Amino acid sequence: MSQDQKQDLVSIEIDGRTVEAPKGAMLIDVADDADIRIPRFCYHKKLSVAANCRMCLVEVEKAPKPLPACATPVMDGMKVYTQSPLALRAQKGTMEFLLINHPLDCPICDQGGECELQDVAMGYGESVSTYTEAKRVVKDKDIGPLIETEMTRCIHCTRCVRFGEEIAGVRELGATGRGEHMRIGTYVEKTVAHELSGNVIDLCPVGALTAKPSRYSARAWEYAQAATIAPHDAVGSNLFLHTDDGRAMRVVPRENDAVNETWISDRDRFSYTGLYAEDRLTRPRIKVDGQWQEVSWETALSYAVEGLKEVAPARVGALLSPALSLEEHYLAQKVLRGMGVTDIDHRVNQRDFRDEAAAPLFPYLGAAIGDLENADAVLLVGSNPRREQPLIAHRLRKAASRGAQVSLINDMLLDLTYPVQAQLVGDEHDQVLALAGIAGQLAAAGKSLPKKLEKIVKAAATDDGETREAFERAARALLDGKRGHVLLGAAAINGPAFATLRALAGWIAKHTGASLGYLPQGANAAGAWLAGVLPHRGPGGAELDVAGTNAAEMLEQGRDAFVIAGLEPGRDGVDPAAFQAALERAGLVVALNSFATPELEAVADVLLPIATSFEQSGTFVNAEGRWQSFRAASRAPDDARPGWKVWRVLGNLLDQSGFDYLDSPAVRDELKGQLAEASFDTGVNLNKVQVEVPEAGAGDGLYRVQAAALYSGDPLVRRAEPLQTSPEGLLAESVLVHPESAGEHAHGSRVRLRQGKAETELTLLLDDSVPPGLAVTFAGSAAMGALGLPNTTVTLARA
Repeated sequence: MSQDQKQDLVSIEIDGRTVEAPKGAMLIDVADDADIRIPRFCYHKKLSVAANCRMCLVEVEKAPKPLPACATPVMDGMKVYTQSPLALRAQKGTMEFLLINHPLDCPICDQGGECELQDVAMGYGESVSTYTEAKRVVKDKDIGPLIETEMTRCIHCTRCVRFGEEIAGVRELGATGRGEHMRIGTYVEKTVAHELSGNVIDLCPVGALTAKPSRYSARAWEYAQAATIAPHDAVGSNLFLHTDDGRAMRVVPRENDAVNETWISDRDRFSYTGLYAEDRLTRPRIKVDGQWQEVSWETALSYAVEGLKEVAPARVGALLSPALSLEEHYLAQKVLRGMGVTDIDHRVNQRDFRDEAAAPLFPYLGAAIGDLENADAVLLVGSNPRREQPLIAHRLRKAASRGAQVSLINDMLLDLTYPVQAQLVGDEHDQVLALAGIAGQLAAAGKSLPKKLEKIVKAAATDDGETREAFERAARALLDGKRGHVLLGAAAINGPAFATLRALAGWIAKHTGASLGYLPQGANAAGAWLAGVLPHRGPGGAELDVAGTNAAEMLEQGRDAFVIAGLEPGRDGVDPAAFQAALERAGLVVALNSFATPELEAVADVLLPIATSFEQSGTFVNAEGRWQSFRAASRAPDDARPGWKVWRVLGNLLDQSGFDYLDSPAVRDELKGQLAEASFDTGVNLNKVQVEVPEAGAGDGLYRVQAAALYSGDPLVRRAEPLQTSPEGLLAESVLVHPESAGEHAHGSRVRLRQGKAETELTLLLDDSVPPGLAVTFAGSAAMGALGLPNTTVTLARA
C-alpha cells in the first residue's frame, strides 16, 4: 500500500472492533467488508444511495439520533453500534412500519424462501402486529411477458426505479404519489421492454416483481443450482441455472465484476424457456425413401460415416455455428481434417473475405470488458450494441456517463440511452466514406496517410459543413482521448465492405493510439477461430498446407455433401435462401442439431440430436479472450448427447487416432497447449488488405440493409416464447422505413417486401431514425428466409 493510500484511510470502531476504511466510504460498505451485517432494503452496491427504507439505522456515538448506515460516511475516530438497544429499537420500529401494509401471502409468493423481507423480519420483526387497521391494496398492471407484478407487496425501496435511471438508462418504472399513496409503475400504459429489464426481478427485495415465465413453477428451496455461461453473445455473462428434477426452471445472474457485474440481459435470463420446444430433436433419425425413421445412435452414426466416405473430401463442406462450445469446434475440425476435408468454416454470416489473411488470431475486443467503462473515446462502426451485446452497451453507457465521447457510423440512428458526439448514417457506401472522412481529418492533423488509402479518403471529402464537423469531432475525440476504442460490430463484419472498413479502422486506431476491437456474433466466435474452424487456418492460427473454401463460396458453388452443426437452414447465414438451396442440391447432409425445423428436415439425411450448452460441459471464449468452462446444468432430453462426445465417436468410427478423451477438459487442455505463443494483437497490415469505395445504394427504390435482432440470433432464443412475444421479439418480423419512403403504406400495415423474384410478408414500421431510401430488416427471422442477400434493391407492395 502506497503512502497516499495510507493517508486516505481512517480508523473507526464498529461494535467494539477497530476497522480501517477509505475516507468518505459509506458505513454500510465498511461494515460489509468487515463481515458485520447491517439489515437493509433500499441499499444496493451498484445503485445510488436512496436512504429511504431506514432499515439500516445504527447508533453513532455523539449523534443525536440513529443514522442510516448507507448514507453515513465514515470519519476518523467514529464509534458505531449496530446491535445497541437504540439501534435495535430503531431497526425493529422500521420493520414494523414496513410490514404494516405488506400482505401475509408468503405461502403463494414466488419470492418465498429467498425473500430479503422474510429474512430481515425473522430477525427484527415482532411475532404479533399491533396494527389493526385495513391494509392498502394496489391494483396490478400488466407490464409485459417477462415480469409479473404484485405491487401490494411493494415496500417502496425504489431499487427498480434507480436501476432504470442509472443502469438501463431508460426510466420505464417510476414512483407516483406520496407516503402510503405512493405507487411504483409505468408512467404510461406500456410494456417494460429494455434489454436488461429482467434485472429488476433480482433487485426487488420482496415479491413485488417476479419472473413471469417461472411463476408458480416450484419453490425456491426445491431448486438445484449450477453455474453456467450465457450462450448468446460474446460477453459470456456468468449465470446460475436453477433446475427441478433436472428440468431448467429459471436463470439468475452470477456475480463477476470483470464480465457482467451483477447483471444479465433478458436474452440470457429467459432463453431457457426454448429448451423444451415442440421441435426439440431428442432421438437420432435417418431419412429412408424420403421418410424419417428414428434409429439408434450406432445406426445413425454408421450411416453418416459410410455416406461421408463415399464422397471425395474435396466435395465435402462443413459449416458450424459460432455458438458451439470450444470442444465441439476443436474436435469437429480435427475429425474433418482427418478425413481430408478442407472446406470448414463458422463464418456463415460473413460475405467479404478479401482480407482474411490480415485478420487477427481471433475477433478480439481489443481490451478487457471492464476497461470499456473507463474509455475516453469510442468509435462504433456498424454496430448496435444494445441489440448485439447488451452488457457491452451497459459498459459503454458507464463510460459516456463519466464523460467519454462516443461516435457512431451505422445504417440508422441509434437510441443508445446516452449522448453521442456524432452519428453518421447510411448504407455501406456512406459508412465507408464516413470512416474515410475521419481518416482524412487525421491526415489533415499531420498523420501520414498511406497511398492505399489516399484515393478513398479523397472520395470522402465533402462540402457539407455539418458532415465535415462530425468527422472532426470523431477524429478529435480519438486524438485527445488517452483510452480510445474503435469497435467493429455485426453490420460491419457481415457487410459487403468489411475489408475496407477494417483497413480504415485499423489505420485510425493505430494513429490515434486507440485499440481496434471486434464485437463478434455468437457466444464462441472467438473459440471457433482459436480452434481452427476456418478454411485458411488450423488450431491456434496455424498455417495450413492446403487452404479450403470459405462459407460464402461453399454455398455458392455447392458441395456433394455438407456437415452442419448448430445451424438452421432458412434462418441462419447472411443469405438463408442460398444456404437452404445449397443443402437441397447436396447428395448428403449430416446435421448435428438440438432442434429439427421443417426446413432442416427437408434437406437433411441424418439428424443427430446434440445437447445445448445448458445440458453439457464445455468452454466458451469471450471477446476479451477469457476462457470460461461450464458443466452440465440441466438434463438433456431422451437420447440427446453432448456435441463433443458425438465428434469423439465419429473420430473413432473413422479409425482416426487421438480420440480417447475422457472428458471435455481434456479436449480444452489439448487446444490450450497449442496456444502458448498466441498473440492478441489486432493491428491491421495494410499490405494484406484491399480497399475500395462500394457502389452507392439504390437511387429511386428502397435499399435493404440488415440489422442484428435481439431475439432471433440463435436456435434457442428463437424458441423462447416470452422473448418472442415481447416488443423486441415482434420487431424481428418487421421492416423499418422512413415515413418519406413508405408511399401509400401506413404505419403498422402488412406489406410484401419484394427482392427480385422473392418476396416475404412483414409489418411496416415508420421510423424517423432510418435514412430515407433505406429499408431495415432483421437477421434470423423466419420471414427473411425467403429473400436473398441484403444490400440490394427492394420494393413494397400491399399484402
